[in-house]
Amino acid sequence: MQKQSVTIYTVAREARVSMATVSRVVNGNPNVKPETRKKVLDVIKELNYRPNAVARGLASKKTTTVGVVIPDVTNDYFSKLALGIDDIASMYKYNMILTNSDADDRKALQVVRSMMAKQVDGIIFMGHDISEELSLEFSSSAIPVVVAGSVINDENLPAVRIDYQAATEEAIQYLLEHNNDKVALVIGSKTSTINAQLRIPGYQKALQEAGQPFDEGLIFEAHDSYREGYDLTQQILDSGAKAAFVSDDGIAAGLLNGLTDHGVNVPEEFELIAANDTKLTEITRPKMTSVTQPLYDIGAVSMRLLTKLMGNSQEGDGQENGSEQNVILPHGFEERQTTR
Repeated sequence: MQKQSVTIYTVAREARVSMATVSRVVNGNPNVKPETRKKVLDVIKELNYRPNAVARGLASKKTTTVGVVIPDVTNDYFSKLALGIDDIASMYKYNMILTNSDADDRKALQVVRSMMAKQVDGIIFMGHDISEELSLEFSSSAIPVVVAGSVINDENLPAVRIDYQAATEEAIQYLLEHNNDKVALVIGSKTSTINAQLRIPGYQKALQEAGQPFDEGLIFEAHDSYREGYDLTQQILDSGAKAAFVSDDGIAAGLLNGLTDHGVNVPEEFELIAANDTKLTEITRPKMTSVTQPLYDIGAVSMRLLTKLMGNSQEGDGQENGSEQNVILPHGFEERQTTR
């Protein structure tokens, strides 16, 4: 005999209340008498009733679910952001769908479309620049989107981040003050918005203020990869650089190990500053000096901002202009063993 599914109607019938009352109990609405609430909860427990989140979403036009797109779920930078997002999502009683885009345009488009098909109430996007197709997908949808921990090539999307230009400028200034006349900048891609518009200008400004010439040959690309950081070691040494600021902790760890394997003493012969202060900076030997970012807070504030935007979209206001919604959180600096 096939087991019949338990519906909200079944619960209402057994508890001798209306379906609206069951709905109020399930959704935590306080406007239910305590004795009625207990009766309904007893029936729910007895029948093992599980509310259908999709059906509830269709009725309320809200699924209380947010989508989070991460370029690399194994990267400690993004996982720390996700922790902050999840804690605030739980506080506001939102479920979180976490997906990995592999930093690939086609996969990012695919996972975002899948989230939209699931009728998520909002999306937090992590990663770098997006394709024209994905930008169009975001702009043509009423679903609000917040960018966490980066800057991308879509100014209409609000972002929560630190001031990457100022952080780069400060790190380069620090290395120049230590009598390093040639300081390298090691980044992901020279053309990505975060690097082209913020980190490289910060690098140039620090050089200019120190009276040092700008040399394009001292900018290296390692695409957020430990292996590429390691493999760049000889090129960086051949450039004459005596120090480097590195935009990703994985790249920085790769370069640090490459320097060690080349017999270069860090920090006596080469100084190194990482950018994200993830756990990698403390498990390397020597421990890496780093710009510090409030990663958990960036995630938490991103989710808080998204709840505001979702509230507005429910009221019909739609996505607010990104430029008015950017939140810049303070960064810091932690001296460890890779600087003198």
